[in-house]
Amino acid sequence: MARKIAFKTLGCRLNQYETDSVTSDFINAGYEIVNFSEEADAYVVNTCTVTNMSDHKSRQTYNQVYRRNPDAVLVVTGCMANNHKEDLESNNRITYTIKNDRKGSIFNLLDSHFKGEIISPDQLKADRFGFGAAEKSIRTRSMIKIQDGCNNFCTFCIVPHVRGRAESRPYSEIEKNIKHALEFGYKEIVLTGVNIGRYERDGLNFEDIVGKVLEIPGYFRVRISSIEPEGFGDKLFNLFQNPKLTPHLHLCLQSGSEKILLAMRRQYSVDDFRIMVSKILNRIPDFNFTTDIMVGFPGETESEFRETCKVAEEIGFSHIHTFKYSVRKGTRAERMPNQVQEKVKTERSLIIRDIAENNKKKYRSSFIGKTQKVLVEKIDKTGFAKGYGEHYFPVRFKADELTQTKDFKLVRVNGLLDDQDFTVTAKPV
Repeated sequence: MARKIAFKTLGCRLNQYETDSVTSDFINAGYEIVNFSEEADAYVVNTCTVTNMSDHKSRQTYNQVYRRNPDAVLVVTGCMANNHKEDLESNNRITYTIKNDRKGSIFNLLDSHFKGEIISPDQLKADRFGFGAAEKSIRTRSMIKIQDGCNNFCTFCIVPHVRGRAESRPYSEIEKNIKHALEFGYKEIVLTGVNIGRYERDGLNFEDIVGKVLEIPGYFRVRISSIEPEGFGDKLFNLFQNPKLTPHLHLCLQSGSEKILLAMRRQYSVDDFRIMVSKILNRIPDFNFTTDIMVGFPGETESEFRETCKVAEEIGFSHIHTFKYSVRKGTRAERMPNQVQEKVKTERSLIIRDIAENNKKKYRSSFIGKTQKVLVEKIDKTGFAKGYGEHYFPVRFKADELTQTKDFKLVRVNGLLDDQDFTVTAKPV
């Protein structure tokens, strides 16, 4: 009988990509992948540690395993394994703690374990890019890791400490990864990493990489994952004229206050951000911008918070990932005076979320009467299909006999559902 393995991923898309790749290793070796809520022989928790809440969710997740099956092998990996390695290793309920640079060898570790060979995690090969395309996955898009780490050291951020310094993947490996994904039947490629806009390897920068990816033969589209507003310009903006490149960027703002951006040690100004957005909208008026906004950074006054609100409304981000500043040990912001009260952070979060909801409804309503090419993710029992259009918002429509999952379907938007996400409704063209 095949061994059963369950996975749980917290945090960013980079974590998702790495979990998908490791999962595929187990599937190809004949292991059975089960839901994390089911009983399994081994559980792998890919953690996040970017905020205190992330740490809490990660601990809550791996503690569930012991209650579910105290005899199961428990592997904890991801950024928390770098940030709290000693604490995790002292927890006798955790079998293995695997740091990020050895995550790609989890299959070798567990496969050896079940065969009676005990390997120390420190013996595993360290390779930040040792992940292939996920041959078998429940996802309809394939994430491709092109870069890891960050050299910016923003004053609030622990990522450079847990992901390491910036390193870019050779294009030859990226191309090979993408071609494999296309062979596996994926129709959407998502370029991901920690700070992908700062890609630099063998004389190529991020704009060069995107251009080369778009030249790869095949019927597919390309999406850019979360990106910092730095390291690229008009050359990238012009590439959005290529129909393969989806008109959407998750462009991280963090704050609309120049003073706060400076205190955060961000590498751009609010005016830089506005100019970037304006240049793209001049080329593609219905371009979709989504973003991250942090509230309650040390010293953030009510006036400076209102500046952020103004920019959020002005640009009209269709989605805002809002999060409260969280003290991370070892960062400069930990030592800053005028820490904002938790109650104030919560109040500001709610205000930004209200702005985000209004923006989302307004943006999606602007597509009524327009078409979207939807990558179909699933078809439910009632015959309705759901997926994402090129502008990256969820679309629901009545499937016909030609509708298939993991394929494109051209639809015309006819309204919005009054649900929590303002899902777009449409009809096949």
